[in-house]
Amino acid sequence: MARVLSRFYNATQTYANSRKAHTFALGNLSKLSASKKALYSTLGAAAVGGACLLYALETSEVEASGNDLHPPHFHWPHSGVIDSFDHQSIRRGYQVYKQVCAACHSLRFLAYRNLVGVTHTEDEAKEEAAAIQVQDGPNEEGKMFMRPGKLADYFPNPYPNDEAARAANNGALPPDLSYIVLARHGGEHYVFSLLTGYADPPAGIEIREGQAYNPYFPGGALGMAQQLYDEGVEYEDGTKATVSQMAKDVSEFLAWASMPEHDARKRMFIKVAIFGGLILPVVWYIYKFKWSVLKSRKVQYVLMPKSKNRFNSP
Repeated sequence: MARVLSRFYNATQTYANSRKAHTFALGNLSKLSASKKALYSTLGAAAVGGACLLYALETSEVEASGNDLHPPHFHWPHSGVIDSFDHQSIRRGYQVYKQVCAACHSLRFLAYRNLVGVTHTEDEAKEEAAAIQVQDGPNEEGKMFMRPGKLADYFPNPYPNDEAARAANNGALPPDLSYIVLARHGGEHYVFSLLTGYADPPAGIEIREGQAYNPYFPGGALGMAQQLYDEGVEYEDGTKATVSQMAKDVSEFLAWASMPEHDARKRMFIKVAIFGGLILPVVWYIYKFKWSVLKSRKVQYVLMPKSKNRFNSP
């Protein structure tokens, strides 16, 4: 009973101290002049208003041009706090990239070793890498030579340089897709909407020769024609290759290519959450009933009176 009463007393003292600190802060605030109060109020209102404006602009579907559309928000397998990528979809997306996108777009920051344990086994990834030819050297004669690819090699560039890429695409430079999901506003939502959003231009809008109309692309005029068509790819697992299915798979693959550490990061979050959930009650108990006693104790020195004996003078 005495222990319970002591804990209740400590909790009461802690609450009283916090009330004193709050009262002290309000007292200092009340001592400010009227001009300073007005200044601080204006700064606070401006900060709140700026934050609301930024949020409104970030979530708004209005673009600079009246013909541009904001990509809608889709639910992806990895959208949740602890959800991982759909690895079967990533493998299908790699197949779509290899057969459709790789003709123009590069993945210069992704190596074949990154596929191991994600979409392919080690032997399958070695087979994929061996299908390309990589320039290496020099050899003993000082000459460059071609060799089959290895796991350490990066995905090949379809063009030798940017000038050759522009010349083959009517002056437009196909972007590298390694970080395209992170580089575009809307991420994978934008990529999926762009791949499935080709349409005829509305009345009054003229598209030059060699361009296509896509309302999700800024300005509407896109130098890349529609690339995905039904049954354009034959999936290895027998999935029906519709336009939306291929767009979803390649968007998932490009999202993983931009964030290959995504699953490992969420696994670490789960571990930290479990460990924190177990250790937090222990830390709270030690702080509340052990350390708080030491922190709030008062040491007082008392002058002891001299003892009287027969040897002391009167």
